[in-house]
Amino acid sequence: MHEVGVVQTASFDLGPLHIVFNPVTLIMTWIVIALILITFVWLSRKMRQVPGRRQAAVEMVMEMFDGLVKETIGKDSRRYLPLILTIFIFVLFSNWVGIVPFMQEPTKDLNTPLGLAVIVFFVTHFSGIKYNGLFRYIKSFFEPIPFLFPLNVVGEIGKFVSLFFRLFGNIFGGSVIIWVAYTMLMSSWWTSWILVVLGPFLAGFFGLFVGLIQAFVFMMLSMTYIAVAKNQ
Repeated sequence: MHEVGVVQTASFDLGPLHIVFNPVTLIMTWIVIALILITFVWLSRKMRQVPGRRQAAVEMVMEMFDGLVKETIGKDSRRYLPLILTIFIFVLFSNWVGIVPFMQEPTKDLNTPLGLAVIVFFVTHFSGIKYNGLFRYIKSFFEPIPFLFPLNVVGEIGKFVSLFFRLFGNIFGGSVIIWVAYTMLMSSWWTSWILVVLGPFLAGFFGLFVGLIQAFVFMMLSMTYIAVAKNQ
């Protein structure tokens, strides 16, 4: 926690390109992917025609997401279900992995939410063009009057900027709050015992609860942007 705000970077040259990356974020991202794969391989084992408790719980969750995507996106919602569900699960696991000691949330690095937002950006506008046609979709940016075209473009970009900054800010902010509380309580021997109670509470609130809420918000906003673009 004493390294909150410190970005560890590594770099290498690839021809004329000088590539800089955060090795901690890269490693944690692969750990999250591995955890997701292990979890869903375990959940998908021994699938039966008559489901047991585990299979019934998984099917209930899948039906809930299927209904949510269908209600939000509408037509051809099944095409978007894998993407939406993958975004939610990846963001959720990335937020929750920070609860484990000595591990960091990949979403605490601005590049991870940015990468997800870029994916949503391209899927959104591709959907808008596919379902409305290129001319009609571009024409929607000139409405209600052509004079507003620059503002509509800026507003569209602003939606996706706020999408990744919201996720990054909440996850990084939670880490900062825990670090501040830890530093203040450890400054004196007679307050350090409070960490025994306050530590698990802060980790549970900012890790589990806020992590779940932010994953859900990111997913819902992604679906909303796609739905709006489709139904111009």
